[in-house]
Amino acid sequence: MIISRDSLMTLEAYAKQRPEFRKQVMQHKKNRTVHLGNHVTLLFEDDMTLRYQVQEMLRIEKIFEEEGIQSELDAYNPLCPDGSNFKATMLIEYGNVAERKVALSKLIGIEDRLFIQVEGQARVYAIADEDLDRENAEKTSAVHFVRFELTPDMKSALKGGAQMMVGCDHPNYLVHLEELPLETLAALLKDLS
Repeated sequence: MIISRDSLMTLEAYAKQRPEFRKQVMQHKKNRTVHLGNHVTLLFEDDMTLRYQVQEMLRIEKIFEEEGIQSELDAYNPLCPDGSNFKATMLIEYGNVAERKVALSKLIGIEDRLFIQVEGQARVYAIADEDLDRENAEKTSAVHFVRFELTPDMKSALKGGAQMMVGCDHPNYLVHLEELPLETLAALLKDLS
């Protein structure tokens, strides 16, 4: 679902509604967040998570002109799932700066080794960073944007009650979740039309 200009709040309206909206979004994100091991988190985006990000950017940057608002929408709308996929922000998280630097140098290509697997179906690997390359010869980025494309059979299986595995098979970060929590699976099913 694409976020339209008409669906956004003005800066004034957002300032009034922000505390309650933020609370709703944080609760909403809980069911859309998947932790893969101790250092990788996937936040599966949807119109609510992205609407919040757009509203926050408009607030922080004090953007109220049409061109600036459209620029933010153009940046975030490609991250909205379109009914045949899941889209996620991938965060590689290490508390210690030195440890993070070493890890990012060992995890080059990790974004391409993320996968989902619907019960009874083949793995689907992430299509990563379609907007721009986020790694170089020395290291990967701590943030990536990924898309998982589903076949009609996968969508049908999920809607019929199949479980879904999420994992990573990068040689330096092997981890997978055999089953998603039911509330997470239910939240993701809403992305499929």
